Amino acid sequence: MAALILGAAAALGAEPTPEPQLLWPNGAPDSNGLEGPETVEGCIGNISIPTITVYKAPAEKATGAAVVVMPGGSYRVVCVEVEGMPIVRELNERGITAVMLTYRLPNQNHLIPANDARRAIRTTRANAAEWGIDPKRVGVWGFSAGGHLASTVSTVFDAGNPASEDPVERMGSRPDFSVLFYPVISMKKEIVHKGSRQNLMGKEALIERYSNELRVTPETPPCFLLHSSDDSVVPVENSLRFYEALVANKVPATCLIFEEGGHGPDVFIMNPSWEGSLDAWLKKRGCMK
Repeated sequence: MAALILGAAAALGAEPTPEPQLLWPNGAPDSNGLEGPETVEGCIGNISIPTITVYKAPAEKATGAAVVVMPGGSYRVVCVEVEGMPIVRELNERGITAVMLTYRLPNQNHLIPANDARRAIRTTRANAAEWGIDPKRVGVWGFSAGGHLASTVSTVFDAGNPASEDPVERMGSRPDFSVLFYPVISMKKEIVHKGSRQNLMGKEALIERYSNELRVTPETPPCFLLHSSDDSVVPVENSLRFYEALVANKVPATCLIFEEGGHGPDVFIMNPSWEGSLDAWLKKRGCMK
C-alpha cells in the first residue's frame, strides 16, 4: 500500500490524463470572496473556481459505480495529491469511476463547500450515460475536513429541482453511500478540529448545524468509517458519534477503529486490513464485482 500511495500519481500519469472540468460552467451562483491564483505547496489553496476531474474505470473492470472524492485540508487547502490521487487509483482498480472534486474553500462562507459537493454529485448523475455509470450508485469518499464535507452532503440533501433549466440541477444530491476516513464530524468544542471550524464558519453560531452526528436520519446513506484511536488532530470520538447516530437510525454502517495511525494517510498505510473490509462492503452495495 505504501508503494501505491507514493506511486499513484506517477502511475496515473502514464495513462492519458483527464482534463479538469469547470463544476459551474456558467459561473458559480455564489462567491467565497477569494481572488488571485491558486497556491500549490503539496496541497491547493486559495481555490475560488471549483473543478472536477473524471477518472473513468477501465472498461474491462467497470462496475458502473462512481465516487466523488473529497480530500481534506482543514477547509484551508485541498490535499489532492496526498488524499486524492491514491484513492483514485484504488477506486479504478476496483472498477469504480473516480470524480476528483477540487472544491472552493469556504473562507468562512459556510455554504460554499457543500454547494460544490452537491453540484459534483448532481453533475455525476447528469453525465451517467456518457461516463458509463449507474446514477443510482454514486457515492462520496471524504478525508478529515473532506470527511466533514462528505458527511454534510450525506445528511443534508435534496431530490433536485425538476423545473430547472439546468439539467444538472434537476438531479438529486443524496449520495448512495459514503466512505469517511478520519473525518471531522462534530463542531462541538470537546471534540472539534478547531482549524476546520474556524475556516468553515468563523464566529458564526452554526455549531449544531454543522455537527453532523446530530443530522443523521433514516434517509442517511450507508456509511463506511475509518479512524485511529491515537488521532490527536481529529479525535476518534468524531467517527464514534457518527456511527452511533447511524446505528440509532438503523442506517447500515461499518466502523473500523485502529490502535495506531495518527491523523492522515498513515492510518490506511499502516493498517492495510481495511482494504478487504471495504471491498466486502462495496460488494454488498453492488459497487464491485
